Amino acid sequence: MSVSAQGIPGVPDLTHPVELVQLGSQILKASVLLVFLVIALGIAIALLSFSLRRLPKEQSLFIGEWTLRYSELLRGFQHLALVLILLVVGFFLCSTLSNRYHYWEQAKVANVALLVAGDKLEQSAPQVRYIVKEPYTTTTQVNGKIVKINETRDVNRFLTVAGSQIQVKLDQIPDIQGRSATYRLDYSADYKVVNQLENINNFIFEIPPPNGYSLLESYKVERAGTTLQQTNPGDYNFAFPLQPREETSFRVTYKAQGGPRWVYNAEGQLLSNFRLIAIANFSGANFASGITPKYIKVDRKSTQFTWIYDTVSVKNPFGVYTSTDPIRNTGIIPRLLLLAPALFLWWILLLYLSIPVSLKNLAIAGGIFFACLLTLTYLARVINAEFAWTLISVILLALSWGLGANFRASLAAFICAIVGAVLPVFGLLVSFSGLTLSLAGLLSAVWLAVIHLYGWYKLHPQNR
Repeated sequence: MSVSAQGIPGVPDLTHPVELVQLGSQILKASVLLVFLVIALGIAIALLSFSLRRLPKEQSLFIGEWTLRYSELLRGFQHLALVLILLVVGFFLCSTLSNRYHYWEQAKVANVALLVAGDKLEQSAPQVRYIVKEPYTTTTQVNGKIVKINETRDVNRFLTVAGSQIQVKLDQIPDIQGRSATYRLDYSADYKVVNQLENINNFIFEIPPPNGYSLLESYKVERAGTTLQQTNPGDYNFAFPLQPREETSFRVTYKAQGGPRWVYNAEGQLLSNFRLIAIANFSGANFASGITPKYIKVDRKSTQFTWIYDTVSVKNPFGVYTSTDPIRNTGIIPRLLLLAPALFLWWILLLYLSIPVSLKNLAIAGGIFFACLLTLTYLARVINAEFAWTLISVILLALSWGLGANFRASLAAFICAIVGAVLPVFGLLVSFSGLTLSLAGLLSAVWLAVIHLYGWYKLHPQNR
C-alpha cells in the first residue's frame, strides 16, 4: 500500500489493538456507572418506604406508585440501554469500515497515479551545431595603464533542421517490480539538413537518446547509409562536413524501455517539414500535453497518432500516454458510514413514534440496518453505489414490513423505513445530498403529523 494511503485522522478503528483496549475500558466504566445509578434509585425508594413504615396507608400508596414507575423506568432503561449499545457498537463498526474503505480508495488512487505519473521517456529533437570565431575585447591593467586586448573565442551557433520524419512504435509491458506499466518503444527517424551558410562547412549533429530510459539497445545513427561512430562513450555528437547549398540526411534508430509516457521535446526549436507518427499498440492510449494530432486512427488493438506541420514551434513536449478512467465520488462511502449512527437513530425514533417497538424488534431493526450498510460498503467496490443501495433497499423494506404486528403497523414500519433509512442513505450517496435529506426530513415530519394529529394510527404503549 502506498504511504499516502492513510486512514481518516481522529476516527477510531477497531482493527487497532490500542483503540480496541481503550474502547473496552470506556464501555466498562459507562456500564458500571449506569448499574450504580439504577441500584441507587432502588435504594432511594427502599429508604423512603422504610421512613413511611408508621403510616401504612401512605406507605402502601407510595410503594404502589413508585413500584409502577420504577418498573416503567426499568423497561425504558432496557430500551435506552439497547439503543445505546446499538449506537455505540454501530458507530465503532462504521468507523472501522470507514477507515477500511478510505484505505482502499487511497490505495486505488495511488495505483492509478502510478500509471500516468513517474518517469517518462522524453526524446529531444536533434540539433545541428557549428562553431564560429567571434571577436571580443577585454581590458587589463599593465604598469598602471588600462590596456585593451582583442581576442577571439569559439561560439556555438545552430542550423535549423530542414525536415523530420519520425515513427515510433509503443508497446505496454508490466513493470518487473510490479510498480506500474512501462513502454517498450521502437524509434526510427529521418532528419534532413541543408547548409544555407556561405562560409561554414563543418557541423556537429547532436542526437541524444531518450531521457528516462531503463534499457537502451541498438542505438545507431546513419548518414546517407553509413553508420557514424561515437567519438567517446556516452558522447552523442557526430561531426560531419557539408558544403554550402548541399543537403544530407541522417537516420536515427534505437529500441528503449521506460515510461509510462513517451513525449517528443522540440527544445524550443522551429520545426520545418515535421511529421511524427506514434503507434500505440495498447488500449487507453491518448495524446499528451493537449497538442492535438492531425490524424487519429483507432484499430482494435492499436491507436495511431499523426502530427504534421510545415513550420511550427512547440513549447511543451507532446506525445503519447496511457489514459485512465477518472476516479470520481471518492470519500462518499466513508462520510456515509460516519453518519450512519445518526441515520439509525433517526429511523429508530420514527419507529418509536409510529408503532409499538419491542426489545426483540429493536435488536432486529439494528441488525438489519447495519447489515445493509455493511453489504453496501463492499458491494460499492464492484458496482455503482446508488444502484447497490437500490437493490439493498428492497431487502431492507421487505424486512421492515415484518416489524409491525398487523397491516397498519407493518405499513407504518414500511413508511418509516423509506423516510428514515432509505432516503437519508440515498441522499448521502448522490451529489445533491442537501435536497434529498431535506425531502426525507420533510416527509418524516409530515408522516408524524398525519399519524398523531389526524389519528391515522394510534400508539398503544401497553403493547410494547
